[in-house]
Amino acid sequence: MTTYEADGPEGGAPGGGGAAGDCPAGIRQALAAHTTLTLAYTDDDGPQACAVLYAPGGDAATPLLYFVTAHSTRHGRALARPGARVAFTAQRDGQEWSGLTGLQGRGGCRELTGAARAAGWAAYTGRFPFVAGDARLRAALERTALWELRPDWLRLIDNGRGFGHKQEWRA
Repeated sequence: MTTYEADGPEGGAPGGGGAAGDCPAGIRQALAAHTTLTLAYTDDDGPQACAVLYAPGGDAATPLLYFVTAHSTRHGRALARPGARVAFTAQRDGQEWSGLTGLQGRGGCRELTGAARAAGWAAYTGRFPFVAGDARLRAALERTALWELRPDWLRLIDNGRGFGHKQEWRA
């Protein structure tokens, strides 16, 4: 695990706090602050990106992101491949460059089943209560694949703390 904070585009010093291997609190807070990932993947037709709603989960040592998508979508088919890897970003729309805050990441994806799906579904519906509150939507999404994205690299960009300020974490 490598964690560093830098006050500009270069350099960096050890930091981040928490137990060795833990994802820094600032990165976890940023994951919790956003709801939409732009998910980038590649398949036989080349690179592509899509937006998905996500719910954070896991713990400080193993952050997880849960999202729903059907196998019939291009990204669903790409994610179903063994060893599927993705890159992603999450940020709020309409930010000024001087206060831009967002995340970049990479990791592996897998479809959840059984108890893992139940735990992921609880996190997802806890994050998006309108899903549970709408019987038709809930039924449709319950029939759709639930995915776990397990990041192995995360970078928080926070220009509000200084232009180019970043904090990174590696699993």
